[in-house]
Amino acid sequence: MPQTPPFSAMFDSSGYNRNLYQSAEDSCGGLNYHDNNLLSGSLEALIQHLVPNVDYYPDNQIRKIAPKILQLLTEWTETFPYDFRDERMMRNLKDLAHRIASGEETYRKNVQQMIQCLIRKLAALSQYEEVLAKISSTSTDRLTVIRTKPQSIQRDIITVCSDPYTLAQQLTHIELERLNYIGPEEFVQAFVQKDPLDNDKSCYSERKKTRNLEAYVEWFNRLSYLVATEICMPVKKKHRARMIEYFIDVARECFNIGNFNSLMAIISGMNMSPVSRLKKTWAKVKTAKFDVLEHQMDPSSNFYNYRTALRGAAQRSLTAHSSREKIVIPFFSLLIKDIYFLNEGCANRLPNGHVNFEKFWELAKQVSEFMTWKQVECPFERDRKILQYLLTVPVFSEDSLYLASYESEGPENHIEKDRWKSLRSSLLGRV
Repeated sequence: MPQTPPFSAMFDSSGYNRNLYQSAEDSCGGLNYHDNNLLSGSLEALIQHLVPNVDYYPDNQIRKIAPKILQLLTEWTETFPYDFRDERMMRNLKDLAHRIASGEETYRKNVQQMIQCLIRKLAALSQYEEVLAKISSTSTDRLTVIRTKPQSIQRDIITVCSDPYTLAQQLTHIELERLNYIGPEEFVQAFVQKDPLDNDKSCYSERKKTRNLEAYVEWFNRLSYLVATEICMPVKKKHRARMIEYFIDVARECFNIGNFNSLMAIISGMNMSPVSRLKKTWAKVKTAKFDVLEHQMDPSSNFYNYRTALRGAAQRSLTAHSSREKIVIPFFSLLIKDIYFLNEGCANRLPNGHVNFEKFWELAKQVSEFMTWKQVECPFERDRKILQYLLTVPVFSEDSLYLASYESEGPENHIEKDRWKSLRSSLLGRV
């Protein structure tokens, strides 16, 4: 079968080489090679290259090709199980599997094991999506809950979990669980609605779901709003300052763990306008540690500091001696952005009409790295009480956050005063 070149053959130390295809040395049947690795080719030549012939399968008997087909189907169902949520795909898989299993007993057992493993994965996915839907359907603005049931919310995050290190570990549980359910094909479906090799033809009769990817982005937003809510809730200034310092410690431990997504969500929540405007509160906070964290996640120079820290965490993961050292949870929105711009910024075809393999190698490289990170099992003990709070406690809406902020520290100018009056009227029914 055609050989897939190793990434090291495609990328030098400088990373993505946009001009690599120009140095192709050999051409054979419409396919270009560099150092014996396939580099580009016309779609027709690639298809012809994949068609079985005497070189690939000297003997066309099913007994000979069955192991290859079974290996392909096994890798497909393990790597892209969500493809088989489509009834037509599952039906075709079972039909082909039945033809393979009609041969030897060994194949029959392997086929049965493959199908059962796939069904378990799809059942777990359906159960997970049901949980997400239930959480989403019960979400309520915290201000509404306080007005209707003022005694129902007496707790804050510190009363639920006083140790910031423990909270960082529970956040990592949530991150890894949600990452684990994101299929690699969701990255493709998020950006590609038409055939990536032909802009005139529709590739899908109906677009596949990207629910798990979207749910993970929603989790980031929820965590940011939860942080802002917990800071704006306390009536006393010293309690708000204590809450800020608590989240700084949580964010710092997230950085140490390698949980960059929770780290960025916490920083985003603390930088929301309703929080950042609390100048009297911030005056009581020791911000040195927060300044260091902000520096690490500074967006300047295309997040250079963060990308350096991420490479360090990835290298640590490769040489890990413990489960904790394997954890790498990237800032997900930036990962999505990188993949989006790579997909949009590089042509699918070269000027000569050949498929731009270099682009797809780089896309595969980024998604494959993510796939490795998401399979890490969380080494920390689960605390159901803390997890329940993080996932289900009501949070303030943006308007409620501003109202709580103005109630804590009054408006400083006419614009803020007008907004405060408007929010009190609309949210509280007061003038």
